[in-house]
Amino acid sequence: MGDIDFMLNILESDEIRTLFNKRWYPEALYLLAMLDYLSRINDVPICTRYDDIRTRKLSKPIYPTGVLLTSDVLGSDEPLRKAEEEAIPEFRRFNIIESEVRNVV
Repeated sequence: MGDIDFMLNILESDEIRTLFNKRWYPEALYLLAMLDYLSRINDVPICTRYDDIRTRKLSKPIYPTGVLLTSDVLGSDEPLRKAEEEAIPEFRRFNIIESEVRNVV
């Protein structure tokens, strides 16, 4: 779809607000983080329509499954710490630990 078309689709559908109003907070915050991240890397101004949601964050961090499995197998929190350090700032702000949004399996 491409970054700009994706952003336009999210903004036109108001999916972030819809999910947030349904109390689907992880999904709403993930989409908002993606919108903000794509805005930054494409030099597009941040849409201020969601500033009220930007003040929120999840009470506990959400990690990718692979990071959680690695941590469990190693019996160490080091993979969690490393993932937090490498997380995309727009996602980390909402307590979503995400470092790769392009090449997801």
